[in-house]
Amino acid sequence: MNRSEMLHGKHAVIFGAGGSIGSAIARQFATEGAEVCLSGRNAARVDEVAKAISNDGGRARAAAIDALDEVAVDSYLNEIAKRTGRIDIAFNAMGSDPRAYGNGKNTVDLSVEEFMLPLTCMVKSWFITARAAARHMVKQHSGVILFLTGSPALRPGSHGSNGSARAGTGDG
Repeated sequence: MNRSEMLHGKHAVIFGAGGSIGSAIARQFATEGAEVCLSGRNAARVDEVAKAISNDGGRARAAAIDALDEVAVDSYLNEIAKRTGRIDIAFNAMGSDPRAYGNGKNTVDLSVEEFMLPLTCMVKSWFITARAAARHMVKQHSGVILFLTGSPALRPGSHGSNGSARAGTGDG
């Protein structure tokens, strides 16, 4: 690991750390010196990322947390704050799984509910994770909250519901 230590002594929480973007951000934060607390619904993928970071000399912990579960997110961040004394960075990289939202279905065949589902889930997770992190950051008078605001389609050129929803947010 080529360390710059820009984030030395910082504690970063990454939701969606098992995905390609979340894991890349986690690796970079660790390279910059942060202790990273990784979470995601897929425990095996999050554990794999934590092990890779640790093997490269970084500090990482993994947990299976659903960013849509308020109680779980609050409990997770409370535990981290209690253990580390602070939360400096909260990054929500949770993406929607296109297959769970009818990706591949022609847009003209989608209901409004199907179209809105990925957006609703992402915005809900942003609120839940940001509110939980902000509760700690306000007390410590510092902290940064970041969101991943785009979600890739299942495959390039896909015109499924996920691509349509992305286009609806200005990211398409």
